[in-house]
Amino acid sequence: MARVSTDALPEPTTESTRRLREALTAAGFTADGLLDVLGASAYAALARGETVPALRATRGGGPLETLTRLFLLQQAVPYGSARAVLPVDEALSDRWLERAPGADPLQGDAAADTPAATDTPAAVRATVDVRPYSGPGGEDWWIVSDRVCAVGGAGGVGGPREAGEGSPGQDVVLGVGGASTTLAGLMVPTPVARALDLGTGSGIQALHASRFATHVTATDVNARALRFARLTLALSGAPEPELREGSLFEPVADEEPYDLIVSNPPFVISPGARLTYRDGGMAGDDMCRTLVQQAARQLAPGGYCQLLANWEHQEGADWRERVCGWVPPGCDAWIVQREVQDVTQYAELWLRDAGDHQGDPAAYAARYDAWLEEFAARGTKAVGFGWVVLRRTDAERPSVLAEEWPHPVEQPLGEVIREHFERQDFLRRTHDGALLEHRFVLADEVVQEQVGAPGAEDPEYVVLRQNRGMRRATTVDTVGAGFAGVCDGTLSAGRILDAIGQLLGEDPAELRARTPESIRLLVEQGFLSPVVD
Repeated sequence: MARVSTDALPEPTTESTRRLREALTAAGFTADGLLDVLGASAYAALARGETVPALRATRGGGPLETLTRLFLLQQAVPYGSARAVLPVDEALSDRWLERAPGADPLQGDAAADTPAATDTPAAVRATVDVRPYSGPGGEDWWIVSDRVCAVGGAGGVGGPREAGEGSPGQDVVLGVGGASTTLAGLMVPTPVARALDLGTGSGIQALHASRFATHVTATDVNARALRFARLTLALSGAPEPELREGSLFEPVADEEPYDLIVSNPPFVISPGARLTYRDGGMAGDDMCRTLVQQAARQLAPGGYCQLLANWEHQEGADWRERVCGWVPPGCDAWIVQREVQDVTQYAELWLRDAGDHQGDPAAYAARYDAWLEEFAARGTKAVGFGWVVLRRTDAERPSVLAEEWPHPVEQPLGEVIREHFERQDFLRRTHDGALLEHRFVLADEVVQEQVGAPGAEDPEYVVLRQNRGMRRATTVDTVGAGFAGVCDGTLSAGRILDAIGQLLGEDPAELRARTPESIRLLVEQGFLSPVVD
């Protein structure tokens, strides 16, 4: 599907955008409405890039079916059907829609001398992809992006292509994807004065930030992306962001610091910069390293920087040490690796993303070889994917934690991330003696599992497991299990240990001496929270 040119992007007024939004809402063209009209099976198929079930489910021709075919499935629809559900002439004037080539009898030789604006087209099609999207507070939003990025089969961004069309434009703008929704779920939802969406793309993160930030700035090296971000926020009824064109932090280098910075950057580690939305053009993982290192000077005290990233696993180096080395002074950090791919899997993933697997086999093989050659030259054996969260701090010894966590988590995690750093503050300022004077509460939905041979008098070990947030599990001894079970915020840790010592016949003083380390671990991992008076 050919994307439209920059000049053909929609140019609506505030009032016409409001009328379009009202029409979409009235027809039920929302995330919930889409699930209702398609059904679970066809809806799930769309997430896999398959449209045939959705096309079958929208043959009825009703208002919601028409909008789904028009804006989501990129099908031409009869002018009369569009007019029944949309202010279609205004949408044509504003460039949300265009005359459908081939379906309009005026297209072709006979149309050359006929002013198209004075004639009614037989059919219309969308100039952009408009995707219903549900906000975290139940808001009905719409994400606007290039048509080439609409679900249309598993062919990747690059194809199949229309006759005579070359490679997809380097400045293609993606819509909703797994990475963007992941980052949105990580965003710390604390009210702030200033937020920055760096590399905004179609504006998804700026849209989320608009819920709790007084002022939102969105930047991108791609001028088309800024126009799409404006459309996304306008159609979704959000305040217009301040838009800045440029790379990395250059567009805001002289601005006041931000309370929140979010970024889904072009983190793909590739030999070149073919596609702006994914390839940063720097060697290896230097794009992500540079972002992390430069973030501190753009953050206000206590401010967060949250970004997705790829990092190299290099021969003879621990990835944790490499990525922790990126963290600038004056920042706490929490780095979580969610997935690892060897270099062949990684190259294949992104070659398919560009549609190279559907082109010339020789060209595909050459590009594949170039990726592996680049990795071999850098000593890269695998690539990790995950998130990096920084928080600006004035602590003498910042907390920097890097961990691997490939297990399922419960999104959104924004509050979990905020609480993680608050617990780090508590542990940093609380020595062991003071720790025992504190009261703690067990986190919600923590369960205890006893593991051992059937019929055994005592378990071999006890596991505490979270059913919320990060869904961690940790092994504890009898004292740890008993301690956690009693933590309801009533008694101090020291008094609980004294009672456990008497019950088990152990010296309370010895328990007080050896247990603080275990308490710290339970607090750090979120099983226990200190009571704040």
